[in-house]
Amino acid sequence: MRKFALERKTNESDIKVSIELEGRGVSKIDTGLPFFDHMLAQISKHGGVDLDITAKGDLEVDAHHLVEDTGIVLGKAISEALGDRAGIDRFASISMVLDETLVEVALDMSGRSFLFYEVDFPNYLPLGNPGFEPQLSEEFFRALVGSAGMTLHVHKVRGTNSHHIIEAMMKGFGRTLKSAVRIVDDRGIPSTKGVL
Repeated sequence: MRKFALERKTNESDIKVSIELEGRGVSKIDTGLPFFDHMLAQISKHGGVDLDITAKGDLEVDAHHLVEDTGIVLGKAISEALGDRAGIDRFASISMVLDETLVEVALDMSGRSFLFYEVDFPNYLPLGNPGFEPQLSEEFFRALVGSAGMTLHVHKVRGTNSHHIIEAMMKGFGRTLKSAVRIVDDRGIPSTKGVL
């Protein structure tokens, strides 16, 4: 079973993450940001990974540190759970719809960190209480890919509802993660370099 648990504590946040890649999409998440909890649960459910996340941060400042640091720790946990990445499918992409919203997500578990993020929000009002500001989605993904060693492209084709846009991104990421990390063969590392 590919799983990993990790804790990271700084002056701004205290994050604990446990992930099991061959899970059942079961999650237990408490970040102090109900909307963010709901979005992380989308990754778990649609990615078929079990996630246990407890996060505390300086929400009296704002939610930025908490969201970014959760991305860092989750990305590192994914990378460690994958090990040397031998036998994984590596690439995945999806067009994810949610009502009026269409988002394209493409993922490469390349070992190289890169984020292309082209998403705009017609409405920047915070979601939930305490509020999750829509632009924090980019900070989450940037932190995640930076520590996971993955290339991720996220592009909004259309959409007007901030909740729908973010949820489509999270579901799309979950689905591409599920496909990219699945074991498809025993031919070793999926790269001509021999390492990811």
